[in-house]
Amino acid sequence: MPRKPRLEDIDGRRDFLKQAALGLGAAALGPLGARSSEAAIGTNGADFVAPALPVVRIGFVGVGGMGMVHVENLLRIEGAEIRAVCDIVPEKVAAAQATLEAAGRPRPRGYSRGPRDFERMIGEEALDIVYNATPWEWHVPISLAAMRHGRHAVTEVPAAVTVDECWDLVETAEKTRRYCIMMENCCYGRREMAILTMVRQGVLGEVLHAECGYLHDLRAIKFANEGEGLWRRAHSRRRNGNLYPTHGLGPVAQCLDINRGDRLEHLVSMSSNARGLRLYAAEHFPAGDPRRAETFALGDVNVSLIHTVRGRTIVLSHNCDSPRPYSRVSLLQGTRGIASGYPDRAYIESRGEPHEWQDLEGLYPEFEHPLWRIPRVADEHSGHGGMDFLEDWRLIAGLVNGVPMDMDVYDAATWSCISELTERSVAGRSKRVDVPDFTRGRWRSRPPIGIAPAVEASAFRS
Repeated sequence: MPRKPRLEDIDGRRDFLKQAALGLGAAALGPLGARSSEAAIGTNGADFVAPALPVVRIGFVGVGGMGMVHVENLLRIEGAEIRAVCDIVPEKVAAAQATLEAAGRPRPRGYSRGPRDFERMIGEEALDIVYNATPWEWHVPISLAAMRHGRHAVTEVPAAVTVDECWDLVETAEKTRRYCIMMENCCYGRREMAILTMVRQGVLGEVLHAECGYLHDLRAIKFANEGEGLWRRAHSRRRNGNLYPTHGLGPVAQCLDINRGDRLEHLVSMSSNARGLRLYAAEHFPAGDPRRAETFALGDVNVSLIHTVRGRTIVLSHNCDSPRPYSRVSLLQGTRGIASGYPDRAYIESRGEPHEWQDLEGLYPEFEHPLWRIPRVADEHSGHGGMDFLEDWRLIAGLVNGVPMDMDVYDAATWSCISELTERSVAGRSKRVDVPDFTRGRWRSRPPIGIAPAVEASAFRS
């Protein structure tokens, strides 16, 4: 298990981030057994659905770049009230407060007394959810604190870094009967939701195989002296595997009914040599810059093969340190056709010319997901083309109406645990590693994700 930061020894933001980075490392090889279900509540019954809330009172932790995207979305959604904001940088707290006031919302209370001031916020404020967009190593501590204080936990991706952390989230959510939701925005992409619609309507036949990943040149971001550059590069120095699996895996997992009729069974993983970050540093920083002397464990390209209990296969890729255009791949192969992203295209055996791709956009009139037919969603251009707004709206709509959420703690744990599992496989020369069953067998009876119905546009503020 990676050593956790000793917060009592930390003085100031940069010292905190440096200290946290020391705790990042590949987990030692060892058995990955399921935990006991004795402490779980309701593991053999129906899925937990929280009572409806008249208004969702939000405490937000981490109001930097991605955090402010969510804040600005939430202030435009009926039923959402941001009561408090927390960040280790006081200026960011003040900026978030000013943004809410400028939009005509009440000024939220601010918390910025250090890296654990979220605990004071959770203890003092009357909140329904604690939403966090912080560095990865803080997602679990914040989520656990929220649930243990009777609040729902909502976190940016990944929900956790290690398998043990994933079990902590699952067991705490079950014990406290609170949601723990990972906000995987790529599950709300227009392309991904159209492909989900095609799968649910059966036009691809039986889906047998998926390919997905996160292929994004992050070299400049990792070396920046602000934002993610203050902490994300440290993971690349000490870990070797798929560090960011959920963007690619989440959407195809929903199409394959993972945790809802099927489950991930085992994987093997391998990484290429580590070259990209060293080359980038040598070409962009002057002699004597300490970044030129850094070494990296993370291979530039990681590829994993995942097998499911029902015999489906998934190819999952990670490539963030190479010069390349952005891609998530998003490919689903069925017995009657195939649909793919990057480029967006499809082939359905019963229509079109044999052996010729069709433009996926040309199929949208027939397979557009109902949520993307709402003008307010379709016309949204901020936040990754609108999917960030849609995920925030679905979160609030589910809480206000007291209906099952689109994603739950089992999804958060299953998709996030892939990071440590790939690290273990790579360290073991691509050895087979079993994927824990966080549902403890309930995947056999849980219903699949359906095609969510459209709702009234009055749910949005102007």
